[in-house]
Amino acid sequence: MIPKIKNYVNQIRILKSLKARIFLIILLAGIIPSAVMRYGVLENYVDRAVEVRERDVQNQIQILANHLITYNYLQDTSSEVVNAELEQISNLYDGRILIINQNFSVVKDTYGISEGKTIISEEVIKCFKGENSSNHDANNHYIEMTTPIVDATTTDAGNLKAGNTTDAETTDIEIIKEIKGVLLISVSTDGIVTNQEILSRKAAILEITIAIVLIGIAMALATVLIRPFNRVADAIHDVKEGFTDEIAAVPDYLETEHIIDAYSQVVSRMKILDDSRQEFVSNVSHELKTPITSMKVLADSLLMQKDAPLELYQEFMEDIANEIERENKIINDLLSLVKMDKTAADLNISNVNINELMELILKRLTPIANKQDVELIFESMRQVDAEVDEVKLTLALSNLVENAIKYNKENGWVRIMLDADHQFFTVEIADSGIGIPEESLDQIYERFYRVDKSHSRDIGGTGLGLAITRNAILMHRGSIKATSKEEEGTTFTVKIPLSYIA
Repeated sequence: MIPKIKNYVNQIRILKSLKARIFLIILLAGIIPSAVMRYGVLENYVDRAVEVRERDVQNQIQILANHLITYNYLQDTSSEVVNAELEQISNLYDGRILIINQNFSVVKDTYGISEGKTIISEEVIKCFKGENSSNHDANNHYIEMTTPIVDATTTDAGNLKAGNTTDAETTDIEIIKEIKGVLLISVSTDGIVTNQEILSRKAAILEITIAIVLIGIAMALATVLIRPFNRVADAIHDVKEGFTDEIAAVPDYLETEHIIDAYSQVVSRMKILDDSRQEFVSNVSHELKTPITSMKVLADSLLMQKDAPLELYQEFMEDIANEIERENKIINDLLSLVKMDKTAADLNISNVNINELMELILKRLTPIANKQDVELIFESMRQVDAEVDEVKLTLALSNLVENAIKYNKENGWVRIMLDADHQFFTVEIADSGIGIPEESLDQIYERFYRVDKSHSRDIGGTGLGLAITRNAILMHRGSIKATSKEEEGTTFTVKIPLSYIA
């Protein structure tokens, strides 16, 4: 049972092969037209041959009908001329001729078996009314035809025209036609059928020959056409195995070029991700190692001083506590970033009043702003309700406002503007701070990236805040944009849909 299933699966896989499909398309494209042509030619041959046979027979029996009247054959069947003609036509078309008089009696049968018998049929009756008939019986291979035997006589009628001063006379000729009998003839179509069978056999042989040739051509073309895709697969395999860093070009088709280009972009992206991962690990190691190193130095210093005063112990312990707090903040930010890297399915969406949310964020950050002597200004253009994850959005907006406070100048300001349209709400956070160099704007969302590393460490930055913020906004299907001028300030613009798009 299992081998049969495996065999069936293999057959299905073969049909999925592009090579097999190209082979079938080429094969069918050649065989189907030839089969249709063969059928059409043979059917047309039969119809045409029957039509020609009917026309020839009709001409012959029309002449025969005239001779029957001329030789008065309906009353006297002894005419050797007519009998010879009947025999000739009967033999020529391998058929049978019946001559029927006005009493529906058979006066002559070339087969000699129905003479004297009465025949009343629909075709004969119609023929006595002047309607010719012709029926082809394809099953029994014969054509049955009827032709009236017409006696045409002429009469002269002299009419003296009224008012004619002379005795001139105008003569009118009137032709009177009378159906004296019916010719009923059956013609064999065995010859036509035989010719059809011969043509059919020859056509079948030709079709088989064409099919064999087409199979060879289809296999060759399928192999040639699929070869560039095999080269693409080999090139990708070489890159996967590490034999080369770049995938070889396969310019045979536009499709192969597109595949190579797309794969090259994927490889480049993977390299970037790998480099980013290595850099991230290195940065994490460095960031986590720095506080530990500081704590070890402080602890070693205390251990080396056996009679150190209490004040020195307290000072060193305070420094160690600060380093522990810094380590804890880095770890918390890393955990937040990991959570943000998960899919949007982890969002806890609810309807949130953004105005109240911003006011709560500013209330929490006011002490920090007062300490930095920075003024917080909140401007709301309208009431805004949106479907968001309150926790993640709060974290994102808090990071932006907190950065605007920390990287500000003395007696500076931070202005937060909230607005919305029918589809999005916008939060604009502008400050009068130190600004960001233009060349650094594209890198500020990278993990552990700092524009001014010394200043960032002085204020306790970890380099993860903007990465966390950007991920949270993207999870909401939103966008974030930064504009800045050094020593003039920075503006972050956050745009998020009012209704969450799953």
